[in-house]
Amino acid sequence: MRLSFWGVRGSVPVPDPAMLGYGGNTSCVGVRLDDGSVLVLDAGTGIRGLGVALAGQRDDIHILLTHLHLDHIMGLLFFGPLFDPASKVTVWGPPAPDAGLRERLARYLSAPLSPIEIRELPAHVEFRQLPPEPVRVGSALIEAALVNHRGPTIGYRITDGDAVLAYLPDHEPALGQNLERDATEWISGSELSRNASLLVHDAQYTPEEYQGTRGWGHSTFGDALVYARRAEVERLALFHHDPTHDDARLDEIAGEARDQWTDAGGDAAALTIAREGTTLEL
Repeated sequence: MRLSFWGVRGSVPVPDPAMLGYGGNTSCVGVRLDDGSVLVLDAGTGIRGLGVALAGQRDDIHILLTHLHLDHIMGLLFFGPLFDPASKVTVWGPPAPDAGLRERLARYLSAPLSPIEIRELPAHVEFRQLPPEPVRVGSALIEAALVNHRGPTIGYRITDGDAVLAYLPDHEPALGQNLERDATEWISGSELSRNASLLVHDAQYTPEEYQGTRGWGHSTFGDALVYARRAEVERLALFHHDPTHDDARLDEIAGEARDQWTDAGGDAAALTIAREGTTLEL
């Protein structure tokens, strides 16, 4: 399994020169499975570049949305394969009691917010809600479960051979829990992350910022470290960087995170601060 970061920012894109070292696009991760199948995790603005890279892709493309907040879907209209009549794209997303996935996405992909209606997309597009049981896509088994975040939000566990990717980009596991002491089965998303080869996890806030944002659905980088340690993951990528954190601030956070990680016994090489353009092999 090969994973590539195309958008690592949270909340809103930041096309600022001071942000471009880590990247200013919102959440999008490309995954190439062992059999060549393509998964796209979330459709933030980073999906535009991924779509360019996938030009001419004739195998099925599967977009896995964690939730429908704007920063995770605002790139859909600019994903090239959706405008290729020869492409087949399946969009997966969380269930909700009020409407199906297509109907909910049509609120964004329609007037007055969009010049293109969802029914006008030239590609062969199917919209499917994730069922409670695992789903087979290509060579991978995909499991999804609701996690702590505002609105219906799921995290993913993707197993492809011996490689396991856990993807929880918007997640507040410390809400109502003591991550150090509570039993792991009570902690949000624990079954998705357990013993993963790589965990990609929300690390939007510093502890000081979290004092005013508790309950908003995001994690501090320190809580992400504890969560990963409790889940006994092999590697951790801190993700969903706050739009106010420029490269210099993220360098500082990276240093603090590595110190905390290694002080707790973690291997420095197992911790990554997600950057656009980085590719990881699992």
